[in-house]
Amino acid sequence: MASRSADPKGPSSKNGGANPSLDSVSLAIIEQLQEDGRRPYAAIGKAVGLSEAAVRQRVQKLLDQGVMQIVAVTDPLTVGFRRQAMVGINVEGDLDPVADALTAMPECEYVVMTAGSFDLMVEVVCEDDDHLLDVINKRIRALPGVRSTESFVYLKLKKQTYMWGTR
Repeated sequence: MASRSADPKGPSSKNGGANPSLDSVSLAIIEQLQEDGRRPYAAIGKAVGLSEAAVRQRVQKLLDQGVMQIVAVTDPLTVGFRRQAMVGINVEGDLDPVADALTAMPECEYVVMTAGSFDLMVEVVCEDDDHLLDVINKRIRALPGVRSTESFVYLKLKKQTYMWGTR
């Protein structure tokens, strides 16, 4: 398991996108979980100077606030997903309805509003090329407001980590 220090879908609806104030102990707990998301609370407590119960409470608070989530990160190829792509999308009008529709698609693992050549960037994970074509052509391009798309098909994934710590 790995711990992500932020929700991949954007600011958490649990905290309204607000940035909660994190002290050095909470940051140290996050770093411990990013090294090993299954690390026992007792071991974390020893490393950060808290009791197991105090660590448990802090972790629950961090989860509830949407500061982090603890998830299993897989290699898509090993679990049957043979095609990944980043899709740049240009939108006419309000970005929110398009971003919300993309967020609801199970194939869209990462949706971000951007400044630059594209309004939205979306990471798509699919079973194969036909599935990717269907998602892009029949679902993404069919969304009201989508003006254009550009696909960047992954040939090889060299690095995918969530170990940026709390810097």
